[in-house]
Parts: sequence; C-alpha cells; structure tokens
Amino acid sequence: MNGPAAPKNPEKKRDFFYIIKNKDIFGTKTDEGKGIQYLYQDDGRLENSARITGGITDETELALLNSTEGFKKLVHSIGVSVETEDPSENILFIFQMYGRNDIYGGGTELTLSLNGDSIEKRIYLSGTAWKEDDFKPGQIKVIMEKPGQVAKLNVKLYLNDGYSAPEVSEEKEIDFNCADYENIIAASLISAGDTARLRRAVERAKNGKDICIAYIGGSITQGAGAAPVNTECYAFKSYNMFKEQYGNGNNVHFIKAGVGGTPSELGIIRFERDVLRNYTVEPDIIVIEFAVNDEGDETKGIFYESLVRKALKLSCEPAVILLFSVFANDWNLQERMIPVGRHYNLPMVSIKNAVTRQFYKKDGEGRVFTKNQFFYDIYHPSNAGHKVMADCLLYLFRQAEKETGTECQGKSMEQLLMQEPVAGNAFEDIRLLDKKDTYGKAEIIPGGFTATDNILQCVEMDSYLEPVPQFPYNWHYDGSNTDMPYFEMNITCRALVLVFKDSGETDAAKADVYVDNKFVKKADPFVNGWLHCNPVLIIDESESSRHFVRIEIDKEDIEKKFTILGFGYVD
Repeated sequence: MNGPAAPKNPEKKRDFFYIIKNKDIFGTKTDEGKGIQYLYQDDGRLENSARITGGITDETELALLNSTEGFKKLVHSIGVSVETEDPSENILFIFQMYGRNDIYGGGTELTLSLNGDSIEKRIYLSGTAWKEDDFKPGQIKVIMEKPGQVAKLNVKLYLNDGYSAPEVSEEKEIDFNCADYENIIAASLISAGDTARLRRAVERAKNGKDICIAYIGGSITQGAGAAPVNTECYAFKSYNMFKEQYGNGNNVHFIKAGVGGTPSELGIIRFERDVLRNYTVEPDIIVIEFAVNDEGDETKGIFYESLVRKALKLSCEPAVILLFSVFANDWNLQERMIPVGRHYNLPMVSIKNAVTRQFYKKDGEGRVFTKNQFFYDIYHPSNAGHKVMADCLLYLFRQAEKETGTECQGKSMEQLLMQEPVAGNAFEDIRLLDKKDTYGKAEIIPGGFTATDNILQCVEMDSYLEPVPQFPYNWHYDGSNTDMPYFEMNITCRALVLVFKDSGETDAAKADVYVDNKFVKKADPFVNGWLHCNPVLIIDESESSRHFVRIEIDKEDIEKKFTILGFGYVD
C-alpha cells in the first residue's frame, strides 16, 4: 500500500500587501457569453491602492509600482483568490501591462486560472516572458464562466527580498446603524437651501402623482465601483430609498445619465438628450454631480453654473441638488461650486464633509469605515461607499420635509436667476449638433469624414446593465479618404465646443483645429489615452457671427482614424 505523497518544502514566508481586499466585482456579459470585470491600475490607481489598502508608506516602494521594470523589481508573485456562488466555477485572472507604443496590445499579460472557492493561487513573476513594449501596470481582468454575478476578489503583492510591508490589520464590519454613522451622514448636508421645490416633489409622490428623479454626472453617477453597477450605485439606491419612503405604487421614475471621465462641459451638451428624453414625466428632482470631474474645465466654473441654470430654468421647475463626491486623496472642487449653490439657494450635499474626517479617527472614536472600505479605487466608491452617498441624499430628503421653505434674501428663484451669475452663464443655451440633431445655421462639408464610428464609449443608463453607445451619430475619418483628410463647417454661433473621441489605440490620428483659417488647437486622442468623449472649447465670443471651422488630420496620420462625436453650439 502506498502512503501519502511527501509534502513539498514550505514556501519561504514573504511580506505582502493587498491591492484589492474583499472587493465586490461583477461579471458584465461579454459577446462570448461570459462575465468580465475590469479593474484599472494605471494613472496612480495601483500606487493609491498600495497606500490605502496595503498600508505602504515607503515612497521608494510606491514609486516602483508606476512602471513594469519597477513592478518586476518589487514584486515576487501575485496572490489571487475569488469567491463565487459556485466554488467550482473556473475563473481566469489577468494582470495586464500596458505597452509604451501599443497601449493595449503591446504589454505582457500575467494570467492565472483558479476556481471561485476563495482559495488563493499565485502568479510567479520569475520565468515570465516579458515583452519589449512593456511600460507600466495597466489593468486587471477577471473573467467568469457565468455573466451577471457578484463575486469577492482579493489580490496581494508578495515582495522580493529586501522589501517589506506592514502587518495586515483586519477591518471590522461596517455598522450602518450606529450613532457615529448617523453623525457622518448628517455632516454631509452643507445646506438644505430653499426646499420648496423639493418638498413639492415629495408631496406629489405621496399623493400618487408621477414624479421623476434624474441624475447627471461623471463615472460615479454612472455607477463605477458598484457591483452590479445598475442597482448598487448611489443613484439607483437613493432613487429607490425615495420611492420606498414617499412613493405610492410605481409613480416614482428614474433617469441616470452619468458618463465616465467627462465634465459638466459635456454634461450640458448632452443634457437635453440624456436627461430630457421623450418621457411623459419631466424631472421633478435633478441631482448634479461633477465635483470630481471639472478640474479640466477650461472656463473654471462657467460650464458648471450654466448647467445649473439650465436645469433651474426648465418649465417643470425641478428641485436641483448639488452633490459633491470626493476622491481617495480627499480632493474635490466643492469650494468652487458651493458659491453657485449659495447664489441660487440650492440644496447641497458633500460626501467629502461626511467621510474624510472620520477616515483619520480610530475605531471606537468616531471612525465607522476605512478608506479601503469606502473606496473601490482612487476615484470611485465601493458598494459601501455608494450606500453612504445614497444615505446622504436620503438625509436631505428627510430634512426637506421638516423645512418650511426659505427664500434667499426674500427673493424667488426667478429673481435669483435674473441676478449676475457667480462664474458666468454663457453656455446655458448650448445645444448638441451631430448627424442626427442638426442646426439650420450650420453648413457641413464632411470631406473625408463620411464614415460612422461604432467603437464608442458606452455607459449603463438608468437601471439597465446593457451599455449605451455615446454619440453614435458621429463623423468618422477611417483613413481611406486620404485625398480629403479634413472636415469643414460654416456655422453661425458665438460659442462652439468640439467633442472628439479619445483613444489609446495605435491607429488613432491627431488633428489640427482651425477657426477662420487660424490654428486653435490640436485634438490629440492620446492625451487622455483611453476610450471616452473629450469636449474642447474652440469658439467663445460675446456676439454671434459666421465662422469657418476646419478639422484637418495630421499629415503623418492620414491613414489613421479620427472621430468627431459632435459639437455643442450657442447661437
């Protein structure tokens, strides 16, 4: 009789730190019928995870995470465990390096097959056939056999000799019912403002009348970090809380219009399309969330205030709520935006005010959750974070019920809108121009931009999981009309925003933008380097006049591709 096989020599104990710890992930359906979750590690995300989730403070170690060479120097192996409903389910884990020249296709992919049984397996970096184009850690992909399911993911980085990590501290379960949590939620309310419009929406809902809550913002409003994105995001959660608290049957309706990586400059262009759709119910409440997206706003607040005014001036007189999200480095732009809210006496809710102070307290002294528990990555909240955001909005709704309604300095909203704006209102009448939404004072000569691009940024709208392509009625130069590498337009306007497609693909072209035969801007899809919509202001004048716009592909790129997604114009 044979005895048991001799055990292998125990592996040397190594220091490690988590970069992903007990995170909910969700398998979005792929064309092959599997489920996939992307977790981006570039743009400081991996370093931030090492700080917050792993507790790493050594700046030398943190700096090594920003390049493939540094990663190889620091990391001995990657430990991965996944827990799914079916423990026997096969999981494919991929840690992808981005390429220097070919971002998505040039880098090494570190792969690991494992099961959804929460048992850790490792990827060993020694012996890996690294690619010459390797540049930096890019993204993690988790591929599951079945789509539409939530799983738990843990990822550790085991360190090479000579590097160290602190001991792992356990996090206690979040108590959402404790007094400290109630204090956190209450701290989010900067001002209830004039609650008349909000109270009217609450009363309409209670009385069984149809009402609609709309949300517009960036990736956090889209639901990034929530798993699943459609029902665990703050927008759906707060809508559902409102519906359960005040609704009467199915009379409360929901619009979610968040687009990742985009500022209020794009939000105002797509406002009619995405918020004022052909619904029988107009929005009674509009939540605006751009406090972590507007750093690149060329006007430093004019687009934001214009969007706020555009919403306030709707004939349906919605309650407008300003929501200020926060990044993991405790940053947002609420100091720029609060004066706008005070000017129009609007309800304002700050997630920064609610959560950042308690992060630095100790358990039992006011801290209810850690940064790792609140954040999914450097930019986005986790499921727990989205719940906190929803609870902050519910707190506002409940406070509004108690208010008798106050008008700012005795002025009505109509009077407030007649005052001088804080930053400006030059774009409040902006409209979308594309192949579908035309403009009578625009004569378009497409030149070589005759194709339509179908590879577009897609987002989950409303409560649906199926992503919707953004700006499908576009002008696309596909590199085949090399004798006409330009787009031309004669347009009467006083302001014009070009919206073009960003991309990290090797076949993307750069283009020069001319207005009235003067060079204005180079439209470079590699500046941001990922697939999304990029608005840039190319005309900004006080009076409307006739202009000639030409967008011309760089000579060295005439066989590559460029997409004009649309324009925003002010007549």
